[in-house]
Amino acid sequence: MKSDKRLIYLLSMAQLTLRGHVNASLTKAGVRVPLGQVGILFLLAQKDLRTMSELGLAIKVDNSAMTRIIDRLEMIGLVERRIDPSNRRAILIHITPEGLEEERKARNVIQHINGEIAADYTVQEVDAYVKILKGIAEKFKTG
Repeated sequence: MKSDKRLIYLLSMAQLTLRGHVNASLTKAGVRVPLGQVGILFLLAQKDLRTMSELGLAIKVDNSAMTRIIDRLEMIGLVERRIDPSNRRAILIHITPEGLEEERKARNVIQHINGEIAADYTVQEVDAYVKILKGIAEKFKTG
């Protein structure tokens, strides 16, 4: 049987399929936000009080998209905007206790799915997969 070498297509299909599975799993676990917004909660749980620009750079979205994401998260009580005491013109994003709980539930789902992905492969195969994905990200990064 001939091997399928359409790497971009295969990677895109895997990413779309996995994103759908992750979002369905998050919903089933009672997480109220999709994967893209969960990433913001992960970043804020790691280091609270970040600017929207800093968050946007981390998840690779522009300022207008970041504003919409923060608006949604704020509307449901997961984050708050706060004025930076050292620069009153700057706004910092704070994760609320409810946001931390949402992040914890989402983290459990993500860890479980990571385990599911790795379960069918050897440690060496997983290491090679990680190396390939990091290599692609590095080779084609912009900016």
